[in-house]
Amino acid sequence: MKEPILVIMAAGMGSRYGGLKQIDPITEQGEIIIDFSIFDAIRAGFKRAVLIIKGEHEQDFRDVIGNRIADFIEVQYAHQELTTLPQGYTVPEGRTKPWGTTHAIWCCKDRVDAPFVVLNADDYYGAEAFIHMYRHLCEVQENGIDEYAMVGYILDNTLTDHGHVTRGVCKMEGEYLSEIVERKQIERQEGVVRYMDKGTWVDVDPDSLVSMNMWALTPAVFAQLEEDIVDFLAHEVPRDVEKSECLIPTTIGELIERQKAKVKVYASHDTWQGVTYKEDKPQVMAALAKLKEEGKYPERLWK
Repeated sequence: MKEPILVIMAAGMGSRYGGLKQIDPITEQGEIIIDFSIFDAIRAGFKRAVLIIKGEHEQDFRDVIGNRIADFIEVQYAHQELTTLPQGYTVPEGRTKPWGTTHAIWCCKDRVDAPFVVLNADDYYGAEAFIHMYRHLCEVQENGIDEYAMVGYILDNTLTDHGHVTRGVCKMEGEYLSEIVERKQIERQEGVVRYMDKGTWVDVDPDSLVSMNMWALTPAVFAQLEEDIVDFLAHEVPRDVEKSECLIPTTIGELIERQKAKVKVYASHDTWQGVTYKEDKPQVMAALAKLKEEGKYPERLWK
């Protein structure tokens, strides 16, 4: 059995946050959110990590976290660049924004040769999520099946008080995902949770299960991702050259609809934390400090 791999997407520009939030310290000890994800992943059993970053930031990531954790887990880097595209495609004039999370995962295909879990760099998922994902990735290999998985969170527990967010809203059939729709501009408005759809505000159940981009996948997904990226470049980009994105919840949803993927859903009871906006940082810092006080993490993660 090949050891499952931890893959972290950390190439986003952080435009709403106002900087490179992936390496912004989030504890008094100077740790960043990725520290907690990697710490939890190691405790769950992971022994190898791949960080998806922009090439120009590699030295920053090595200095801030890569060199600190090298004694605890093997670390590699994959670069998500605007110019890294399927054969025959080039960057259209006026495009500067990254292509999205589907493209980010596809960019690590040369570094990943085993089942893997992929997640965002700027989200705190909690220890339970990594236990679920590691066990799932071991089981799919032991049983010889090509089944994906995700960790789900309650929508109301993933919102910020400082603006809107994007979430993959899920529907279930038993333990499996039957539909996932990427909803943008989700926010609380006078006690009601709504999202914007074609210029109209639509109410959404705050208890809905949502994806926070924590997926358990196998290398078979890379060919599927490339197909979706090609379709995206051919049809979506011409309609919105500057801002269109190819997002992994949408890609997974389309695979499910075409019966090309089966996704098991694990619910996490841990509280999600994230820093979409700069104003979110104090709350996240307080939450992680409390977890340390409760003994769930040591005062210094890599002591």
